[in-house]
Amino acid sequence: MEPKRILFVGGKGGVGKSTTSAATATALARSGKKTLIVSTDPAHNLGDIFHKKVGHEKTKLEDKLWGIEVDPSRESKRYIQGVKENLQGLVQSRMVEEVHRQIDMASASPGADEAALFDRLTSIILEEADSFDHIVFDTAPTGHTIRLLTLPELMSVWMDGMLERRKKINENYTQLLNDGEPVDDPIYDILQKRKEKFAAVRDIVMDEAKTGFLFVLNPERLPILETKKALEQLHNHGLHVHTLVVNKVLPENADGDFLKKRRIQEEKYLNLINQTFPKQETILIPLQEEDISTAETLSAFAEHVRPLLNEQQSQ
Repeated sequence: MEPKRILFVGGKGGVGKSTTSAATATALARSGKKTLIVSTDPAHNLGDIFHKKVGHEKTKLEDKLWGIEVDPSRESKRYIQGVKENLQGLVQSRMVEEVHRQIDMASASPGADEAALFDRLTSIILEEADSFDHIVFDTAPTGHTIRLLTLPELMSVWMDGMLERRKKINENYTQLLNDGEPVDDPIYDILQKRKEKFAAVRDIVMDEAKTGFLFVLNPERLPILETKKALEQLHNHGLHVHTLVVNKVLPENADGDFLKKRRIQEEKYLNLINQTFPKQETILIPLQEEDISTAETLSAFAEHVRPLLNEQQSQ
């Protein structure tokens, strides 16, 4: 069985999500798989990890590996422009200015950037999946990731409500203005197409044969608590995390009184991880001697995540 074609990497801020994502994508690419890594975290790190400027569009990082850093503010502007273009010719010319003003006001409301980010993520999954063997998503810290991953379900319900209201309006127009003859409604058609697009992405994200989720945590109290809460929330939405990467585990050759005390505490947290997540496979990655800041250190880290690819194969 092949590793999952789409992999979402989540976790608390600062635990090593981007490093794990980059190392996993690198390991896949070096095994001969054409791989795309996408950062949806507004605090992008891919450029720093690969020492290359990673753009809003696909940037080649190394042989068989490409990267994208999604810019939420740029995506929001593009999304709003797309909404305006969709409405061109659908509203009376005297109303255009007012409609655009309303759209611009809506673009500044909470959640607008998230909606735009979700729209880009949807496009990447639908348009790039056939061009790559694997797509690895380096996501934002936990809360943001959960909202992003649960949006297909929420948007589906929202779109159903919008379509129902639009259908009712159209039926009223049909009776009042067109003697019962059906009235063309291009807005309904646009909404229907968006619903179909969201449904297609939801099917892919919910399909465990195609999509995998892994969370990165450190053997510390807060990351364990946050990961537990995140896995429960995702489980309630039908999204199941099978693999945990426990990063920055003290290596066996670390010595000294200070590290001896840390190791005793760490052992308690590793036991807590095993008790808290009995259904998940855990992969331990030792604390590295140096920051992951060069091609060599990234390669060394990638060797540690190779078992992760095997875990993904067996699920």
